Amino acid sequence: MHPEHAQLQADRIYLGWQYAMLFPDPGPPPKRPSPVEITGEPAQVDPAWVRRERLQEDMLNRPLKIVGVFMGLLALIILGLGVAEIMASSFVAVGLAVTGGIAAVCGYAVHQGERALRSRIREREAKAGREREQREHDLARAQQEHAARYREWAAKKERYDKQLTWYAVAVPDEIDRIDVAGGTLPGWSALITLLGATRLYTGGHLTVLDLSEGAIAKDLIELARRGGDDPLVWVLPTDLPRLDLGATLPPEAFADVLAHVVSVSEEHRTTRDLSFDNAILERVLEVLGENATINQVTAALRALAQVGDPRDDLRYGLLTATQLERIGTLFGRGVTDRVVIERAWALESQLRKLETLGSEAVRLPPARLRVVSMDRQAGVFGNRVLGTYVATALTHILRRSPASERPWYHTIIVAGADKLRGDVLDRLMDACETSQTGLVLTYRSLTPTVRERLGRGHAAVAFMRLGNAEDARVASEHMGTEHRLELAQLTETMGPAADGLNGSYTSTVGDDAVPAGPGGEDKGEDDLKEGITESTEWGRRASKAMGEERVLQRSREFLIEPHQLQQLPTTSVIVTHATAEGRQVRLADANPAILTFPKTTLGEFEEVRRVMLGPAEPEPALDRSDPFPANLGPPPERLDWRKGS
Repeated sequence: MHPEHAQLQADRIYLGWQYAMLFPDPGPPPKRPSPVEITGEPAQVDPAWVRRERLQEDMLNRPLKIVGVFMGLLALIILGLGVAEIMASSFVAVGLAVTGGIAAVCGYAVHQGERALRSRIREREAKAGREREQREHDLARAQQEHAARYREWAAKKERYDKQLTWYAVAVPDEIDRIDVAGGTLPGWSALITLLGATRLYTGGHLTVLDLSEGAIAKDLIELARRGGDDPLVWVLPTDLPRLDLGATLPPEAFADVLAHVVSVSEEHRTTRDLSFDNAILERVLEVLGENATINQVTAALRALAQVGDPRDDLRYGLLTATQLERIGTLFGRGVTDRVVIERAWALESQLRKLETLGSEAVRLPPARLRVVSMDRQAGVFGNRVLGTYVATALTHILRRSPASERPWYHTIIVAGADKLRGDVLDRLMDACETSQTGLVLTYRSLTPTVRERLGRGHAAVAFMRLGNAEDARVASEHMGTEHRLELAQLTETMGPAADGLNGSYTSTVGDDAVPAGPGGEDKGEDDLKEGITESTEWGRRASKAMGEERVLQRSREFLIEPHQLQQLPTTSVIVTHATAEGRQVRLADANPAILTFPKTTLGEFEEVRRVMLGPAEPEPALDRSDPFPANLGPPPERLDWRKGS
């Protein structure tokens, strides 16, 4: 399969795009050979040399010419004297013979000198001709070599211009968890949009627990709605009455959930303390019976703690007289009673924040994307209580569910997981691993609790911008400072623009719920690229950068050092995980809009470079099991989003 035709694969978790070039820039075209540079000046006989030769020959022949002329004149004089009979004929004959002979010898010598001069000139002209022929041959050969070099350069230039520059960065679904350390809210938004969209696009289910209070899944919701899904969004605490998550748990599990909720404000509490709270809540739930609500539990705790007038709770129907009587005799008297009273009062003061939970619950339609978020206008402590409740309830639901046949078929994303207690995270990790549910945890800072769990087990770690110097140091030690990574200029250019992304959630389960996504014939008509471009802020902001080719092909290298990690662009993410060849470290850009670029492939760089893209294997059958109760909606009967790219 050609890398340009690579498609999304369900067995890969996409985390971003790696900028790399297989073929280097060939540079400017080879210079065309110039005749002057190759052959020099045209070869010809120098007229000055000819003049010099002629002048020299004339100077050599001048005495001979003078003697010859003199002898010629003397012969004429002798001939004239003979004609006038002044000189005897015998003397005339001898004189003419001598003068004529001398004149002839001088003339012959002059003629031989002229012949020698002409011969030298002809030799010089022949040599110049041979040089011209040789230079013309050298020029023809240089032009042929230039033509060959130019064809080679043109092939390299075409390959360079048409090559792919963005390669998918993915981890196999054998990875149990992805820990995202550091980052900003816009950076998390980009990463979660990309990861969530590719999970949904390959037929999976996604649950987002947003504790960041930054609406980081807003673009993902719009993208899912455009793709034909009807996401469910709860904004807590406003939607708490319509959230019945955990309502079907048995009393033992429900008591455990509530005990962990109470522990949010008591970081120092140990497992023994949690067990004590859990025992109190279990006994209270035994009295209240099956399907007890939170407000019934708090009413029973008030009665146990002897707070307020129990007749009010009797009047409102929260307790019956029989239940009130049994609660009063649950524990013994004396010191133990006072301890129970104190804990019951503490439990009631915390759990009353959940009193409206599930009070107006209705059966909701199926949804492949579910988002539970915290309202930023609510109190910080109240949001921690709500977040702990949702995380713990999800944990118990997963523990009761059978393991999925397809890893990461259902994915849970917890944004701002550093707001949860360590034991809550541990239990959620174990439950996801057992049920083969994909888990993504994002941490704003590397607290001691986070450091103990970062990358633990079979997990991949993704590092984003780390503002804290100590966090950056820990991250650089985790990855190793010997790695040299290539950062695209586009990533640095888009970073400042992305910092302004913000927004808020709109509930889909309340009275002011937004209408469902497009339905009917429009479902599944738009592919993922079009959805990213038209329904996400990332796609709209990246459309301008696509036209700037020079920006798309610029990059710089850097080493993994603390100060570099503190200056990473908003969407940069360094992905590291263990492979059979050793630990792999790659720099990616989590901007989902890069998928829409013409030079982006869903194949990974190493696969393309090693020419290892083979025929696509048939996709496994989808696992229709759902680890959520019926009130959160079973899996849909068919996929709405079109496959392929």
